[in-house]
Amino acid sequence: MERKMWLDKPYYSLDAYLKETYGEKVYKVSLQGGMTCPNRDGTLDDRGCIFCSAGGSGDFAAPRRECVTQQIDEAIAGIRKAKTVGNKFIAYFQSYTNTYAPVAYLRKLFMEAISHPQIVGLSIGTRPDCLPQEVLDLLAELNQIKPVWVELGLQTIHQRTASLIRRGYPLSVFEQAVRNLNAIGVQVIVHVILGLPFESKAEMLQTVSYLSKGADWHIEGLKLQLLHVLRGTDLERMLPYFKTFTLEKYVALILECIERVPQNIVIHRITGDGPKALLLEPEWSKHKKHVMNTIHKEMKQRDCWQGKQWTQS
Repeated sequence: MERKMWLDKPYYSLDAYLKETYGEKVYKVSLQGGMTCPNRDGTLDDRGCIFCSAGGSGDFAAPRRECVTQQIDEAIAGIRKAKTVGNKFIAYFQSYTNTYAPVAYLRKLFMEAISHPQIVGLSIGTRPDCLPQEVLDLLAELNQIKPVWVELGLQTIHQRTASLIRRGYPLSVFEQAVRNLNAIGVQVIVHVILGLPFESKAEMLQTVSYLSKGADWHIEGLKLQLLHVLRGTDLERMLPYFKTFTLEKYVALILECIERVPQNIVIHRITGDGPKALLLEPEWSKHKKHVMNTIHKEMKQRDCWQGKQWTQS
């Protein structure tokens, strides 16, 4: 089958989805909810995942403020300094596990964010094992006000790798979480890390294919994240024992990943940002614009931009 073209890309990008949905470019504002993670507070572990910095994947989030409205206003003001933007934004609770708190606390936090006049949707980063029924009920309620996305950090389907990175839950927990979120009509976005230690290319592609097909569940979005080795993480100590991607190999892998993703799934990310002050490897990933241009140039050279045949597996 031929690939539909969205904004000159042979994949359904987040930018294209947001423009189709809201009629203009929409930016995410990263917020901090003041939560921790069961992988950090001793419930499962006290070390976190091996790749996670002290900021808990929220190194680009707005400074912590008690008032969510203040965080949103400051984040929007910061975006306006660098870009020409409209009046529509997604509130993104990114750092740590953003459903890992009493429901009363979550209700106050999320209601304040979703009530902001410039916020058109809510995106919540969390773990599949941190979605009890009372949290699901709250998410269903919020989803009646404005669209809610839940971003689940799966990273890999392979248990050997999941144990190595200290993920802390089996694949069956992820599958049940997706079913539960499907049942309340909340969009599911799944994070995958490409380049985890000792995973083969075939195993990475298996993860993408698994998410693309589903079984009795479905997802709406994928984030394909390049593995970043950050200073001060356990992953840093493993660097002598595994190799990170070269740019050329990563570009080739991304194209193979996209081939496996159905056209109805939004691809939210095809690389990622690592905080430059902490980033050790890969060095080339510090230049995100160059990375994106290289990926799109390779697509063009392969005639992907002409809607040629792409294998669906």
